[in-house]
Amino acid sequence: MRSAMSNIGYHSIVSIFWLIISYYSGYYEVYRYSKGFQILGKLLKQFFFISLITFAYVGFKYKYVTADEIGFYIFCSFISVGFLKFSIFFLLKKYRLLYGGNYRNVIIVGNGKNVDELIEFFSNNPDYGYNLNHVFDLKKNKKTELGECKNYVIEHKIDEIYASISTLTNREINNLIHFSDNNLKTIKFLPDSKNTFLRNLAVEYYDYIPIISLRTIPLDKEVNKRLKRVFDLVFSLLIIICLLSWLTPIIALLILIESKGPIFFKQKRNGLNYEEFYCYKFRSMHLNPIADLEQVQKNDPRITRVGKFIRKTSIDELPQFFNVLLGDMSVVGPRPHMVSHTEMYAKTVDKFMVRHFIKPGITGLAQTNGFRGEVETEKDIINRVKYDIFYLENWSILLDIKIIFATVINAIKGDKKAY
Repeated sequence: MRSAMSNIGYHSIVSIFWLIISYYSGYYEVYRYSKGFQILGKLLKQFFFISLITFAYVGFKYKYVTADEIGFYIFCSFISVGFLKFSIFFLLKKYRLLYGGNYRNVIIVGNGKNVDELIEFFSNNPDYGYNLNHVFDLKKNKKTELGECKNYVIEHKIDEIYASISTLTNREINNLIHFSDNNLKTIKFLPDSKNTFLRNLAVEYYDYIPIISLRTIPLDKEVNKRLKRVFDLVFSLLIIICLLSWLTPIIALLILIESKGPIFFKQKRNGLNYEEFYCYKFRSMHLNPIADLEQVQKNDPRITRVGKFIRKTSIDELPQFFNVLLGDMSVVGPRPHMVSHTEMYAKTVDKFMVRHFIKPGITGLAQTNGFRGEVETEKDIINRVKYDIFYLENWSILLDIKIIFATVINAIKGDKKAY
């Protein structure tokens, strides 16, 4: 039995099916408000299908292994995995309760029965990790309190806003949505009943209190995060080992022959949750003091002759696979902007900040649809944001692969905005 279970073929097949089954069973969808029996249900569902795979594989491959031995192995695996999963879940609860860690700072906007129940829920369940900072009941001066609410969210670094539908007008709701999107805050609504909104919005329950999530992002699911991260690691390692290992010395030599300075150009960009990181490229310009302020334009005199070639072929972007390896970026995602430009667009372009809910990418849906490079008009950045939001709300691994193929084809054909 030991030789059967240690076989690499078995573990490879089980690992693949584990990911597929967990995607449909929601095995990794365990949140701070999840209940113990829900976790147990996901665990049982997961191991039911894994048991079928194990019996089928071992029974076919190893005739001498008995059903009792397979059953004992699955039982031990179930106990081990279950112990680990529940330990992490309950240790996190204790960590929040005893040490005040892993908390989400929240506020509530509005009044009514659901609001009172939610206040009580947050007060009575500190182990869930919600720190209720303030309640804006909007009973005195609604307009003034809504303004104070926005300032409070920014000043106190609030993570989530819970708003009562019954207290707000449609215009006030839309105003709060725009504010949350543009400041990278999560907003959720307390409805009068479960049927207040359309069914395609996610309804979660804190005890028996219904909470509506406005935007569902596939990459918020743990299984999707892991699948995308594995894909990123494998793909970036292949590029680094098979391409950059021999191409880097050649490009480095060409850069150094033409101009003095470093081989790589690094620049601060904003990534996941608006955090700054250094984005790497092959240097394509002469050293200049405005590299972090002004975008490259057509026939830009700062670009070297080697730089024109590597920019036209997108070779200058290849060092960003090291950013992917480090976890700052993904192979596919919204393209990160210079910090100065991000700050500017955040003030002028509606929903621009939404793109920071996921990791930035080397290439993206916007870039494969003609919106790469220099932002020449307001239309360019608005359409870029639209494509980025569509991507984060409709992500799939197949969409990533499609975008990568489109990027390669564009690089071979030559993009008119690749300058």
